[in-house]
Amino acid sequence: MLTTNGTLASNVLVSLRRSAIGLLLGVSTAVALATVSGLWRLGEELVDSTIQMVRTVPVFALTSVFVVWFGLGELSKELLIAMACFFPVYLNVHGGIRNVDRRLVEMAVAMGKGRRQIIRHVVLPGAMPQTLVGLRYSLSISVLALVVAETLNTTSGLGYLMANAQQYLDTDVIFACVVVYCLMGITADLVVRVLEWRTLAWRTGVGNR
Repeated sequence: MLTTNGTLASNVLVSLRRSAIGLLLGVSTAVALATVSGLWRLGEELVDSTIQMVRTVPVFALTSVFVVWFGLGELSKELLIAMACFFPVYLNVHGGIRNVDRRLVEMAVAMGKGRRQIIRHVVLPGAMPQTLVGLRYSLSISVLALVVAETLNTTSGLGYLMANAQQYLDTDVIFACVVVYCLMGITADLVVRVLEWRTLAWRTGVGNR
């Protein structure tokens, strides 16, 4: 019934849009701040210490705070997803930049490369493996955050369908929504695996999997 009348498809699209917007906000902000804090000491002192304090707060415990600050509209849901996706990407990008092999940097300096060239051709590619690890975690967490976000007074989306089905004890609809959530998580993980295979083919064994 859900598939024939288009109800499932339309609500899946709403959920995908929420997840995509939140993921884009969280990942882009995380990459920008991690790059600043990872490349410059002043950036680390100003940004990293603050983020390390904030990340100790459980994200989903702030659900009520997001509702009070941003209301029950789409913004609160998208920002909740963004915040949940932020920390895995930030920590991995920051760690990736900090853990780049110093010998590669020294070799680039010895070859007369400037700071900008070193960052572009040595540091950022060296941080890419950990960046993709963070992205993979964030994609998985975005689905979990979506489930939580769609409990906030939604009138559309998979969470809305599940809430209605729960009221009428319609287990078929509930299981259908759970399956869709699972498929979203599996698809997201597959996307990162393909991205890893394409971008990290230069690593031994990665391109041959």
